[in-house]
Amino acid sequence: MNVIIIGAGIMGTTFATLAKEVAPDLDITILERLPGPGAGNSWVFNNAGTGHEANCELNYTPVDEEVISVDKALKIHAQFNVAKQFWAYLVEKGAIPDPKTFINRTKHCTIVSESSIEELRLRFKEMSAHHFFEKMQFSEDFDEIKSWIPYLMEGRPRSDKMAATVIETGTDVDFGSLTEQMASYAVRELGVKMEFGTHVKRVHKSPSGTWLVETERPGGPEQYRADVLFVGAGGGAFPILKKSHLPFARRFTGFPVGGRFLQAAVTREQAEQYRAKTYGKAAVGAPPMSVPHLDLRVSGGQHYLLFGPFASFKPVLEKGRGFVDYLRAMRLHDIPGLLNVALEHFPLVKYLVSETFKGEKSMFEELESFAPGMSKRFDWKPIEAGQRVQIIKDGDLQMGTEILVSSDKTYGTLLGASPGASVSPEVMLRALEQLLPSACSKDEARKKMKEIFPEDDLEKLASDPERYREIRDAVNKRLGIDQ
Repeated sequence: MNVIIIGAGIMGTTFATLAKEVAPDLDITILERLPGPGAGNSWVFNNAGTGHEANCELNYTPVDEEVISVDKALKIHAQFNVAKQFWAYLVEKGAIPDPKTFINRTKHCTIVSESSIEELRLRFKEMSAHHFFEKMQFSEDFDEIKSWIPYLMEGRPRSDKMAATVIETGTDVDFGSLTEQMASYAVRELGVKMEFGTHVKRVHKSPSGTWLVETERPGGPEQYRADVLFVGAGGGAFPILKKSHLPFARRFTGFPVGGRFLQAAVTREQAEQYRAKTYGKAAVGAPPMSVPHLDLRVSGGQHYLLFGPFASFKPVLEKGRGFVDYLRAMRLHDIPGLLNVALEHFPLVKYLVSETFKGEKSMFEELESFAPGMSKRFDWKPIEAGQRVQIIKDGDLQMGTEILVSSDKTYGTLLGASPGASVSPEVMLRALEQLLPSACSKDEARKKMKEIFPEDDLEKLASDPERYREIRDAVNKRLGIDQ
């Protein structure tokens, strides 16, 4: 069977690697617009690099009339632990020789001011009662919080009333490095083919039932044929879906959101003093991806601090593409959905527009408010992050992700952006099961899946503490992030 994947980011590369592991007879080709794998939103500074497992993100535990919901947090935590199983498998096989090149242990903290202390206390009470978060700690003591995250507390007056939680076993993930190493392994050992500098212009069904993929390459236009087509191209998945003429394409529109960060290089000694990702609380009307956070990042052995994000509204689908591409992706039936979002989420739109025009002075003021004294301690510079395209489905704005598969199981795509790369192996496993059910149902394929994912049942991980701890401890040891 001939499978074509559009997009060589973390999603497309994970899908290709996983598919070839469980079904080696598949003929897989990845088409990528950029010059290499993981160069888009997967690149290290196009995302925050948090191993999202709901340890510190308040937006994963919404509060409604003083009742907190932890269901989303439990699901994301379980998904991330399935992801770690896949990465541990790649390390064990030698596909990734040194796990520290992409994953490093980092404290995950949440800090709030006086007005949100009770909300954080409630969050801690509900979450720490579950075995996923049994090692979470809570404190309102200034000195204890300072021992966890000194850079955020050293310039702050002791009179400030704060509360914080910490989980010592969080992670920082360089998804760009992970994607590059996985792509190299997939080509070298599994026989996956990759074509870079290949911009997909259009996809459509041929009379014979195969997909025709029309592309533009440096040498001119070229056409590919696929029995099965998977589109994991980030924001670029929306225009491809529109041109597919599939019935459900009319239900979806893209809502682009960009971002910026402040970045500072730090020494290893300075990194050791902080070694944390600390999340605050998003401003009223801000999208979930705009929760302020100060992160330690590791890339190529160099340590960095990252603060942000500063959201922006740019009508482009992917970083490096223009407004014209966005217009070409639009259809008349998309306009009502966009207008509905503009009306129902006017505070969000207003917030994004105001953030777009925020200058460096305001960015440094926000950093100073979040971590007093930090703006002068290091040499900060603004950097542009990746471009996210959220889902508008049936006129409603959604902040999650969605797998779409055609009724004949020949076309699949992933839309949305959150929690994204952190759960890519679990999400791509589900996409593979839906898109290639016959290949996944064979005895050898099921046996291989069990080898890669000793426990991929999210409910089992959530309901069986001993099984969860057994899996967690084994993969953490293999990835070098155990205690």
